[in-house]
Amino acid sequence: MFETVNEQMKIDFPAYINELRTYPWQIITLIIDIVLVGFLIYGFVKITKKSRAMQLMKGIIFLVIVTVLSSVFKLRILNFILTSFMTYGVIALLLIFQPELRRALEQLGSSTFTKMFGIDKSLRDKTKEDIYKVVIAVQELAKTKTGALIVFERDIGLQDIVETGVVLDSEISPQLLVNIFVPKTPLHDGAVIIANNKITSAACILPLTDDKDVVKGLGTRHRAAIGISKESDAIAVVVSEETGKVSIAKDGTLIVDVEEDALKRILIKNLVTARFGPEVKKDRISEIKGKMEKKKEKIIEYRKLAQDKKKNNINKKEKTNKN
Repeated sequence: MFETVNEQMKIDFPAYINELRTYPWQIITLIIDIVLVGFLIYGFVKITKKSRAMQLMKGIIFLVIVTVLSSVFKLRILNFILTSFMTYGVIALLLIFQPELRRALEQLGSSTFTKMFGIDKSLRDKTKEDIYKVVIAVQELAKTKTGALIVFERDIGLQDIVETGVVLDSEISPQLLVNIFVPKTPLHDGAVIIANNKITSAACILPLTDDKDVVKGLGTRHRAAIGISKESDAIAVVVSEETGKVSIAKDGTLIVDVEEDALKRILIKNLVTARFGPEVKKDRISEIKGKMEKKKEKIIEYRKLAQDKKKNNINKKEKTNKN
């Protein structure tokens, strides 16, 4: 059985190249073939990356390399043992990777390919969702009067600022953000940098504004928020430790005591709409179309009433003339 499989897998490359020259359209099928294999390998690596199967994969790759080297250097006994083991390798792989293969088949049966490969959400939706998570965290911090400073990177990179803190590179979650700013914890003193839809770094040091007209009555966090918004196009959200009020800094200007809805609107406008353009919802389009249809119906109804009224007037005149 394995000999038959090996025979089928052997490719006569010169003949195959000549075939492609004769039938150029087969290049399309070749590209599709390569892309599909690439996606399958990527999906398998993604599934096994955080499991014990990845360590087993490394072991299998090592065995394959040793087998090839034993053949090249004529190590006959070692090569015989390894090739004998490889003969039953397919069955061994099925047994070893049974949980991962089962999980992959379940994902394939219950969702689309895009979800399987982790691209089920558009970047616009992901950014919007991350903003909502940050707003939830900010509101929780405001309730407990826990000081916080969160900076959103935009077009100008903040790598020099990121390097001053502790690199996290983690997914955005309200729980993690709240936990970072808990007093007397290692990361609470400093700023959190959010870039590329991730919490990139925490406990970062920001430049302070030296504007004497602005700094009166403001704490270090507010001065740092204004400073980073002046030196870059970043947007900084601050929670006051004394009052629990939320402020937002943009282009060197500090907006104080921002409500939850206003905070959402400002962040979405500057981080979503400014980057991806305005979003026209399908429901809104349907609503507009419905209103237009109703207006048309009313116009037709008014025209019909006008015509009936005109006919009635003509009939009355005719009756009067007869009399």
